[in-house]
Amino acid sequence: MKIFVADVGGTFTKFALMSEQAEIFERGKIPTPKNNREEFFNTLAELYKNFSAEGFSLSMPGIIDAERGICLKSAAFSFNDGCNIVEEIKKFCDVKIKIENDSNCAAFAEVKVGNLSDVNDAFVMVFGTMIGGTFIKNKKIHRGKNNSSGEISFLYQTFDSEKYFSEICSVPNLLKSFGENISGEKFFELVEEKNKFAIECLNKFTENIAVQIFNIQMILDVEKIAIGGGISSQKIFIESIRKNFEKLCKKSPLDIQPLEIVPCKFYNDANLIGALYNFLES
Repeated sequence: MKIFVADVGGTFTKFALMSEQAEIFERGKIPTPKNNREEFFNTLAELYKNFSAEGFSLSMPGIIDAERGICLKSAAFSFNDGCNIVEEIKKFCDVKIKIENDSNCAAFAEVKVGNLSDVNDAFVMVFGTMIGGTFIKNKKIHRGKNNSSGEISFLYQTFDSEKYFSEICSVPNLLKSFGENISGEKFFELVEEKNKFAIECLNKFTENIAVQIFNIQMILDVEKIAIGGGISSQKIFIESIRKNFEKLCKKSPLDIQPLEIVPCKFYNDANLIGALYNFLES
């Protein structure tokens, strides 16, 4: 069985034709359509028609009612608010269709065959244009009453702050803080070369991330936190988060037990692989 899988991101949409064993036959990526609902679904239709698939699975940002196939709310793609995504896809696709929140997809992959397969309770944070979050309880995704559990992009830093967590700690904001039009690859090259300002930018960035990890851990007390997104392949990024989290633990008056912070096993492919497993499990 071959399944067409798409992962809609804030900047790019990745897609692949995959087997039930997560073998990738073909893959690619295109700029994500952001103008309106018609463009969004026309683009998915154009991608899908190029493949002979027996299933369709979609990973996308937003508050998703996966059971009913509805996007309840999406800050990144507000034109899809209230849209029944599955019904729209059915207009050009006559196979089984599943959709799921992007961070939940990453969590599926990590729980099933990744770096969270050995624990019961965990949290996943996926860094990209925004920040995805998923709480894993007893190896299952905790969705919450309104399907909004894990929406950490919109955590406040302070009461008076006008910026959300995602506005401070998105990957584009890290690069912007360096003050130049620079790629992620070049930024981390400078960090490895001991560029003082690049190191300062990274440290400030991961300090803010560590604060939210500390807060999440105080509430949920999980066994592991997995960090996803393309940036998670940078070892120094993960190490910097760990270092700053440990500093916060030492400052705390409580006896904070060690928390394992790991990269997602599948890095930037976690959403695609998780969307596949979401399709197969359903």
